[in-house]
Order: sequence, then C-alpha cells, then structure tokens
Amino acid sequence: MISKLIPYVKSTFKKIKHRLRHKIEHFKPSELKKSLVKGGIPLLVIVVGWEVIEDVLFPILFGAMGWAVHPVFYTFIPVSWLLCLHWLTVPILWGLWLKISNKEDER
Repeated sequence: MISKLIPYVKSTFKKIKHRLRHKIEHFKPSELKKSLVKGGIPLLVIVVGWEVIEDVLFPILFGAMGWAVHPVFYTFIPVSWLLCLHWLTVPILWGLWLKISNKEDER
C-alpha cells in the first residue's frame, strides 16, 4: 500500500514545487518592471492611493473612532502604520479597475 502512495507523494511535491517556483518568478525585478510598464498610470495611482489611505486616512479614522466610540480605537493608530496590507488590497483594487474599465488582463 505504501508503494502505491510514494509516486503520488512525489508527484504532489513536484506540483507544489512547480507552483511555488512559478509564483516566485512574478517577484523578480524584471517581471515587476514589466507589470508596472503594462499597468501604467492606473497601477501607479492604485499603489500610491492605497499608501495614502493606509498611512493617513486609517489613523484619522481610528482617532475619530477613539474619540467618539471607545478609547480602545486609539491603539489602532500605530497598528495602521505598522501593518501592511498592500499584498492583499492592491491586487483586489487592480482587478476591480480592470472590470470597471473593461480592460483585459493579459496574464
């Protein structure tokens, strides 16, 4: 029974290795530059806009909530500067932009 399982485990590890290698290739500087050139100004606006939201608007929002709702929200002001959500929000916003603008993502 174990002899039947070994090829399955090996092929699974090969698939995982291939998928991880493929994902990591997207983070090479040359690939990032291609994405920025292909995305153009809208991608730049999304990245910079999210940076402003994360570093300016979130602390203001948490300060207002600390004043109006409960003082525990004051503790989220430094957390919003330390916590980075670019990895999640920029791809979501980029996907929404592609849907709204009716442009095809060529990937």
